[in-house]
Amino acid sequence: MAITAIQTTTIEEFLKLPETQPASEFIDGTIIQKPMPQGEHSQLQIELCQTINQVTQPQKIAKAFPELRCIFGGLAIVPDIAVFRWDRIPQLPSGRITNRFEIHPDWVIEILSPDQKYKQVLSKLLHCAEYGTELGWLLDPEDESILVVDSDRRVRELKNSDRLPVITGVELDITVQEVFSWLIF
Repeated sequence: MAITAIQTTTIEEFLKLPETQPASEFIDGTIIQKPMPQGEHSQLQIELCQTINQVTQPQKIAKAFPELRCIFGGLAIVPDIAVFRWDRIPQLPSGRITNRFEIHPDWVIEILSPDQKYKQVLSKLLHCAEYGTELGWLLDPEDESILVVDSDRRVRELKNSDRLPVITGVELDITVQEVFSWLIF
């Protein structure tokens, strides 16, 4: 299955278009529809969201959102998981969460799908870091590795028993091996 890419001129035009399933992103003047998540992708996404939220949500430290459109720096991306510090979650005057997140996430997690290009997904994480995201992870289920992108745009690969970094203030001790163990039933 090929990833659909359509040229357009502005982000404003893109944001007026109807939503697609799976979601589409606006990157460098091009609309790119994300691939449909498959088993491994969905399993990792749900487990990561639950694990992060179990640690961060009760104390209102942060919140992990799956498939949330984030609009910043001229792009509209839909990370597999976008984590926002609690005090940065956009709200209406009533305190209710807004639908549009026009800010960068504090932590972005992407899970490589078989049809995705490594470079394209890594570029999104580097864009996030450039605009203020503290941490990015790129999970590669095929070789069970995780690329980590720091706020200074430094990229490093972690495997096996390597402990994964998390954003400041979050108490989560997890290894690469533990993350990929969620794929075994």
